[in-house]
Amino acid sequence: MAAANFNTENRTYRQLLGNGLTYRIPRFQRDYSWGEEEWEDLWVDIQSTLPADGEPAHYMGYLVLQTDDNRIYEVIDGQQRLTTISLIVLASMRLLNRFADEGKAPDENRRRLDQLRATYVGYLDPVTLTTRNKLSLNRNNDSYYRDYLVTLADHLPQRGFPASTHAMRKAFEWFERRLREQVKNAGDPGMALAQFVETLSDKLFFTVITVADQLNAYKVFETLNARGVRLSATDLLKNYLFSVLARGDQAAHEMDELERRWEGMVGRLGGESFPDFLRMHWNSRKGFARQTELFKVIRNSVQTREVVFDLLREMDEDIDTYLALTQPDGSSWSLAWKQSAQELRMFSVRQPYPMLLAAKRNLSNADFGDLLRATVVIAFRYNVIGAQHTGEQERVYHAAAMRLHGREATTFEQVLDTLKQVYPGDDAFKTDFTEKSIKTTQSRNAKIVRYILCSLERQAGGIDFDADSPAYTIEHVLPQSPEAGWEAFNDRDLDLFVYRLANMVMLETGMNRAIGNQPYADKRPVLLRSNMLLTKRLAEENADWIPERLNARQKRLAALATSVWRIAQIA
Repeated sequence: MAAANFNTENRTYRQLLGNGLTYRIPRFQRDYSWGEEEWEDLWVDIQSTLPADGEPAHYMGYLVLQTDDNRIYEVIDGQQRLTTISLIVLASMRLLNRFADEGKAPDENRRRLDQLRATYVGYLDPVTLTTRNKLSLNRNNDSYYRDYLVTLADHLPQRGFPASTHAMRKAFEWFERRLREQVKNAGDPGMALAQFVETLSDKLFFTVITVADQLNAYKVFETLNARGVRLSATDLLKNYLFSVLARGDQAAHEMDELERRWEGMVGRLGGESFPDFLRMHWNSRKGFARQTELFKVIRNSVQTREVVFDLLREMDEDIDTYLALTQPDGSSWSLAWKQSAQELRMFSVRQPYPMLLAAKRNLSNADFGDLLRATVVIAFRYNVIGAQHTGEQERVYHAAAMRLHGREATTFEQVLDTLKQVYPGDDAFKTDFTEKSIKTTQSRNAKIVRYILCSLERQAGGIDFDADSPAYTIEHVLPQSPEAGWEAFNDRDLDLFVYRLANMVMLETGMNRAIGNQPYADKRPVLLRSNMLLTKRLAEENADWIPERLNARQKRLAALATSVWRIAQIA
C-alpha cells in the first residue's frame, strides 16, 4: 500500500470533531446497532477517566476513514463508537438547554450550549450561512439524527421509524438520564456538564487510519482482521456495489432492491462469513481469486448496474448449495449427501466448495452425489492422512469448477479426469497411513479418529454404529499417561506411538473406565470381551504390545483403509 495513500495517527475526540472537518457514514453502511450493554461499557470507561487520579486516557480502538480531499471523511469502520459519543454530547446539550429554560444560569448555559454545538456538532458554512453537521449518518438514521437529536427536540417521536432509529433514540435518552444523575448534586450543574464533555473529548482517543480510496480501505480491513481486530469487509463490498448503482437514473429503487436482497443473504448465512461465501461463489464461475484479492477483483469486474444484479442473481442461485455444505444438518439434502458434507466439515476441508457449487448447477443429482462422495475420499487421502499442501489442490479444484461452469465437463467421470492430480494413489496412501499419528487431545482430532476407527470397523466386521455415540470411547492401548508395565516403550517411543492409529481402538465406555492405564496384560482380557471386531482382533493377535507389533498392525490397517477410502473409477 503506497505511503501517500495511507496515514495513521492517534487523535482524541476533540481533535477529530473540534475543527472544520466533516465525517459521513456511507449512505448504505450498516445501521446503528449498539444496545445497553455497549452503552454501559462505554459509560464505565468514561467514568474511569473523570477523577483527578483516574485513567489519563481511554483507548477507543481503530477508526478507518477514507477521504479524497482531507476535508470530508467517510467512516469505513468506527461509526458505532462515533455515533454513540455524539449522542452523549447531544444529550449533554439538551440538558444544558433545559437548565437554561428552567432559569438555571440561562445566559451561561446558552453560551456553553453554543460553544459545544460549534465545537462538536456543526459549524456555520461561510457561503450559505447555514449550519452543517460535522457527522452525517446513513440513510436510515440520518434524518432522525438531524431533525430531532441535533435540534435537541423536546419530544422525540417513536412511531414509523426503523428499529435502528429506536436504538439511537434510546441511547440518547439513556445517556441523558445518566448525565442528569451525574450532575444532580453539583453546585453548578451546567458547568459540570460542560466539564464532563470537555474531559470526555480530551481523554477518549482513537488510532485513526486514513486511506485515499476503497481499495486501500479494503487492504486496511484485511490487515486489521489478520491481527484479530474484527472489522466488516462485507460492509465495504456492499458499499462499493451501492456506489455503482448510485450512478444510474433508477438509483433509489435499485439500491433499495440491492439492500433487500443483500441483507436477506447475510441473514440466511447467519454465522457463516459472507466474504467466504462470495469468494466460493466467485471462484465457481470466474477466475481464481484469493480472499485478500477479492475486493479488487470484484471492483474491476463489477462496474455496471447490469453486472451488479447479475452478481446478485447468481449468488441467489448458489447460496442454498453453500449453506447445505457448511450447515448440512439444516439442509433438505438426502442423508448420504448430508453425511458427505458433514465429513468435509469435520476434516476442515473447504477447497472443493467452488467446484461443488458449479457441480450442483451443472450435473445430474446422481453425478453430483457421486462427486460429493469422491471429494470426501480425496480430502481424506490428500488432506487428513497425507497432510499435503492445499495450494495445488485449490488450483485443481478451480480448474474442475471452470470445466463444469463452461460445460466442458458434464458427467462425474469427466470431472474425475481433472481430479486425478490430487488423488493420492494406493501405494502413496498406504505409506502415509502406515506412519500416521493423530493427537486426540484436540477435540476435532478425536472426532476424526473416532470416524476412522468406526469406518474401519464397519469395513472389517460389517458393524455399523454411531461414531459419536457415548456408548463407545477411544482406548489408547499404550496409555497417554502410562504407569508400570510399559517398559517396552522408552520415553521417545511414548511420544512416537501413543497417537499412532494402530494404538487406538473403539471400546465400550464401561470397559474403558475399568482398565484405565493398566499394563497390556491386564487390558488384554477386557479387549477380548469387546463387541468391536478390530478391538477383539488386536487382543487375539498380540500376546504383548510392543513397538514392532504396533507397526505391524498399522500396516494391516493401512491396507484395510485403502479399501474404505477409494474411488473405483480412478484406481
